Amino acid sequence: MAREKKPVHKVQMTEGKRNIIHQLLEEYDIQSAEDIQDALKDLLGGTIKEMMEAEMDDHLGYEKPERSDSDDYRNGYMMLEYK
Repeated sequence: MAREKKPVHKVQMTEGKRNIIHQLLEEYDIQSAEDIQDALKDLLGGTIKEMMEAEMDDHLGYEKPERSDSDDYRNGYMMLEYK
């Protein structure tokens, strides 16, 4: 029995995508595959951190610098006010 071929997903290269790629090449001085990996780690690392912090904000019901009367708080984060 012959295996069914999967459809090929073709990415349409738009002018906007070209501009983004050009900016990334300049910003990260990409010369090799390792440079691409480092750039992706930098870009995705910050994005994932922000997503996790937003999820924690939602779970706790308040943002990172805020304090709550609840015992459910973020360890290691405290906003100090200086007067």
